[in-house]
Amino acid sequence: MTRCAGLRAGLIALAVLASLPGAAQGGRPPYRSSGLCDGLPRLDLRTPAGLCVGLAADGFTFPRGLLPLDDGSLLVVDMGGWNEGKGSVWRLTRGAGRYAKRKILDRLDRAHGIARGPDGKIYIGAIGRVLRFSLADPSASAEDVIGGRSGLPALPSSGRHPLVNFVFDREGNLFVAVGSASDNCELDNGGPPDARQPCAETDGENPRGVIRKYDMRWPDGRVTGWRNYARGLRNAIALAVHPSSGLLMEGENSRDFIHRRIPAMTNDEESPHDELNLIEEGAHYGWPYCYDDGVASPEFPAADCAPYRKPFALLPAHAAPLGMTWYSGERYAALRGSLILAYHGYRRHGHRIVAFPTDARGLPAAAPIDVVAGWERTKTRPLGAPVDIKAGKDGRLYFTEDRNGTVLVLGTDAARR
Repeated sequence: MTRCAGLRAGLIALAVLASLPGAAQGGRPPYRSSGLCDGLPRLDLRTPAGLCVGLAADGFTFPRGLLPLDDGSLLVVDMGGWNEGKGSVWRLTRGAGRYAKRKILDRLDRAHGIARGPDGKIYIGAIGRVLRFSLADPSASAEDVIGGRSGLPALPSSGRHPLVNFVFDREGNLFVAVGSASDNCELDNGGPPDARQPCAETDGENPRGVIRKYDMRWPDGRVTGWRNYARGLRNAIALAVHPSSGLLMEGENSRDFIHRRIPAMTNDEESPHDELNLIEEGAHYGWPYCYDDGVASPEFPAADCAPYRKPFALLPAHAAPLGMTWYSGERYAALRGSLILAYHGYRRHGHRIVAFPTDARGLPAAAPIDVVAGWERTKTRPLGAPVDIKAGKDGRLYFTEDRNGTVLVLGTDAARR
């Protein structure tokens, strides 16, 4: 695939060595700041000339989804860790310095995704369900759209990838990622699958590793039907729809532990690659049978990879893209039109935010540039793990970073004061 081959050298060159993860101690802020960035504490992270990173808020347990509102406030989903029922939604309002925090909804089960629907309500993805509420009265207005008490089947919630992320298309329909239960279709005891049989997890009656499309009726926001839109996607947690062309792009978190199945491979630091996939209805993207540009998985050595859709581009191994957005604002001229990804991974190639220059349809057309880097752990700086990234009405990019419980802002040096 020519696009994939042309981008690969630039993508893989983004490797940055990382130390073992650490955590802030004694309740102190995890970052050291020096000066101001758009009026916020300025953090010691690398950005392109003229840009900086400001600390909007900290003290969260596990911040994931993020939604800037038109009034300048931010909604943040705090997953609360991996224990059940600890998730919450917070509203952040800019004050004289950092943002003030107010909890508006709680007792959610490992909540992750957030978006504003065509009806103006706030939609949240939690384990097994998608719910929505009105900002005027979040608790009293909360209701299930998928799963829960909606009358529709719950989303799968077992295994390795139960978190729920989603995105609305331009017609107001809902695309929901349903992650795989396994790493690569292994058995419950960790053994390899039967190479002679299809993987029931992705090709059975109720498949995992898919993107579902829920057709929505407006203005009441009711689901009129749903189907499995695309298959063979191990963990499609990063999703974005281009605002003009309507393209649906997915950032794939590819498999782990491939070296355990390939005796000659001592580790999996460089393989398999994570992926950028252009999602089309009815396509199968190869998991768990194939990886990279059509390489048969060791569990399925005789797999014919030709029928499966190849990645639009390969990303560095274990970069773990969790957040993705097209930037159409005016604030950062060099980033306008770019597809921006948050690499959450704590291994060699993760912990950074990158921007892909794109063509007129929004497809990546060149190797990415670093937007935020330098998140390696040092004596004065923690290891970072960005999650969601969204642009506000003011043109600023806001992002959550769950390893240190923070919400950060990409600012401009010109605004320092």
